[in-house]
Amino acid sequence: MAARVKARVAANWSGTVLVCGKCSKKIDGGFGKDGRTPLAKALRKLLGLKKGRKAALGIVETRCLGVCPKNAVVMIDAASPGAWQIVAAGTSVEEVAALLPGVGSAGPPE
Repeated sequence: MAARVKARVAANWSGTVLVCGKCSKKIDGGFGKDGRTPLAKALRKLLGLKKGRKAALGIVETRCLGVCPKNAVVMIDAASPGAWQIVAAGTSVEEVAALLPGVGSAGPPE
């Protein structure tokens, strides 16, 4: 029997960014002022994003993505899934945000 879609839920996301949760855990956060904040949380805070589907940009922490770099976190912009980013621990969150679509110089997404 085929599954049926019962409803759709609207989201305000203009894009989606996936961040490896296992990498974040292995390096004990690695970002933010004290170097202990996970990348996903630091990006949400910097960009002033709301939570969940009401955010302008979806930043989702995933399970292991299978790359497992040393002292870094894997990040994927879903708009270009063929180019994964390896972000070294301690990289400024502003630098990382500049890589995201529609963010440019770390301002909120348009």
